[in-house]
Amino acid sequence: MSEIKKKPQMKKTGKSKMPGKNKQTKSAGFKRSYKPMVTANTKGKQRNTKKKALPAKPPVRVAFLGGLNEIGKNLTVFECQNDIVIIDSGMAFPDGDMLGVDLVIPDYTYLEQNRDKIRGVVITHGHEDHIGGIPFLLSKVNVPIYGTPLTIGLIENKLKEHSLSAPPVLVKKNAGEHIQLGCFDIELIHVNHSIPDSVAVAMHTPAGILVHTGDFKVDYTPIEGKMTDLNRFAALGDEGVLALLAESTNAERPGYTPTEQKVTDSFDKLFSTAQKKRIIIATFASNISRIQLIINCAVKYGRKVAFSGRSMINYMKVAQELGYVKVPDNLIIDIDQLKEYPPEKIVLATTGSQGEPMSALSRMAYSDHRKVSVGTGDFIIISANPIPGNERAVGNVVDELLKRGCDVVYESMYEVHVSGHACQEELKLIHSLVKPTYFIPIHGEQKMLQKHRALAMSMGMDSKNIYIGDIGKSVEISESAGIKESDPVPAGKVFVDGLGVGDVGSIVLRDRKHLGQDGLIIIVASLDVYDGHVISGPDIVSRGFVYVRESGNLMDDIKSLSRDILEDCSRRNIHEWGVIKNLVKDDIAKLIVRQTGRSPMILPILMEV
Repeated sequence: MSEIKKKPQMKKTGKSKMPGKNKQTKSAGFKRSYKPMVTANTKGKQRNTKKKALPAKPPVRVAFLGGLNEIGKNLTVFECQNDIVIIDSGMAFPDGDMLGVDLVIPDYTYLEQNRDKIRGVVITHGHEDHIGGIPFLLSKVNVPIYGTPLTIGLIENKLKEHSLSAPPVLVKKNAGEHIQLGCFDIELIHVNHSIPDSVAVAMHTPAGILVHTGDFKVDYTPIEGKMTDLNRFAALGDEGVLALLAESTNAERPGYTPTEQKVTDSFDKLFSTAQKKRIIIATFASNISRIQLIINCAVKYGRKVAFSGRSMINYMKVAQELGYVKVPDNLIIDIDQLKEYPPEKIVLATTGSQGEPMSALSRMAYSDHRKVSVGTGDFIIISANPIPGNERAVGNVVDELLKRGCDVVYESMYEVHVSGHACQEELKLIHSLVKPTYFIPIHGEQKMLQKHRALAMSMGMDSKNIYIGDIGKSVEISESAGIKESDPVPAGKVFVDGLGVGDVGSIVLRDRKHLGQDGLIIIVASLDVYDGHVISGPDIVSRGFVYVRESGNLMDDIKSLSRDILEDCSRRNIHEWGVIKNLVKDDIAKLIVRQTGRSPMILPILMEV
């Protein structure tokens, strides 16, 4: 029995019967070297204990100041553990109701309120809807700007036009590099777009990984650089992504976005078709890959290249300096040299693909360009899709060019343009690689966001894990609590009109619209300072209402009624300017509606003498 008991003891301690080894084990200390036998049950208990000991991950808050339910003005704010990182700071072009407005930018009130938390602004690429608001943001909050070399070069060029109180901090980073901004480890991921040096952003935070795609497409045969870094998206997906924020611009379009190589083939055919005619190509100034195509075709067909439009010249200058465009010597000529070459030796690259009234192509179409006149000897290619809302303006420009005898080629006729944004199959590819727990569609109108939501659900994502936001909304995301709407933030549209920023609001725009639609009647009179009777006037001034020389009776009626109202106020001892002006406006408005059916703006101007 004693021998049987010793056997399990030897197994338990692992001691050898040899005297030397026993001494070594004893000197090492039996208690320290002994490890209790672990069963399956105790393993489970230890794991559970470790999970309970892990602190809960903090939430990350995402606030939207632009880019939702609209095209442009992209700006998204990420906040975690008292640190804020901003992705993009763009602008939007005014719509038809914003009379006289030059640009629309986000409301930066929330960023001003939290300026001490902001660690930096990361820019995904150099399009105006992503960098156009930076000068206005820096005038409010001086924070460092991070971007790829071309993006920073374009921002530097833009900031030369603005006088900032403090010099901006602009930091160049390449795709694949990391930026540490507070608790945010920002990783830049190369993507294809219609401008080189575009990136997506992976944010490694204490809350988890968030991926912001920026604007992108998957081009397997890009003209410039490598294709979108799908391997990195897949690696992040394997690591575990808390939330994906993906652009929705082309979420309504099935299939894949065509490669830029298709435009190469179309341009080659069109250049050969043009023969003895001068070629004028209108495209986005920022589409540097398209400009490279134009240069390549010009070299092949023995033509010189000139540029028209300030933004086109600025983009080309930066792209050439940084080596993003390869231009042979003596290929580029100044626009003033066009007359020195026959038409078949010229290619003119210009702005105006969106029918903007002051753009170079529009001024050519309406014979308002100082240096270029168009006619029967011109072969014009519009290499861009109209932005939603610009279709009519583009159509008007095309009509005017055709009236002048130009041959006009636009996107619906030939493949002279491809989008820079991912269609449904490319969006599905990113979703399948990233495998996010939560999803927020961004960059698009409501119909685009909803379509992107449906696409994500078709791939198996629960609708509870998808959030469609709006400007001014914010959402909180965490592993433990999921995704839920948080407190709203100050947000909206700020109008830039000339040098004025924010001084034009809805009331001013309402008055401009009123003036534009119905015109203006001004009633000027001088009143006695003591008793208020009329000393001179009233004189009537009409602008945009009726032709005064043909409406003498109406003007006389307005003048007579105005005098009667002012004299009545004097008799009734009414001397408050506000009351007198309202009486004049109300009664004159009734008279005008009765006689003309119109409602012009009525402006009484009264002076005391």
